[in-house]
Parts: sequence; C-alpha cells; structure tokens
Amino acid sequence: MKAIWNDKVIAESDDTKVVENNHYFPQDSIKKEFFSKTDHHTNCPWKGVASYYTLEVDGDKNENAAWYYPEPKDAAKEIEDHVAFWKGVQVVD
Repeated sequence: MKAIWNDKVIAESDDTKVVENNHYFPQDSIKKEFFSKTDHHTNCPWKGVASYYTLEVDGDKNENAAWYYPEPKDAAKEIEDHVAFWKGVQVVD
C-alpha cells in the first residue's frame, strides 16, 4: 500500500493494518521528512487518544492529515506504532 499526497509517496508498506476501513501504516514506513507532530488530539472510545501529524510536501501543508495512537487501548493494540491518513491523502495498492 502507498499513501500519496501532493503527488509524493509519503508512506509505503506491504504490512498495513485495516481498522474501520483505514489503512494503518507502520511508523517505520512513513517518510518522516514530510511529517511534523501537532498539538491536536481526539479521543476514540475503544482505541484511545489519537495524536496527529501535519504533512508538508513542496511547501504545501495539510494540517492534522495523519493520526496515530501512541498508547492505544487493549482493543486497538494492533495499531500501536502505526499511522493512518485522511484529508485528501490517497491510499492505494
């Protein structure tokens, strides 16, 4: 699977986890030069507290377009150390 934004591959992996129709990419598969942590957080009743990244590609920013669960609840342990995308990021195989 590949995550693409602004015509750049920002993550690529053969080992994504699919939860609620979102592909979660292993942390080591993201191209870190495009990611910066934000102070934004949301809460999921069964996964826990999500943290977010802003993407920056060729000077364009996509605020809070990637999320991850640094300390997921037990029901979501499989996505620990994984990142998912939204806000116009294409996930393709």
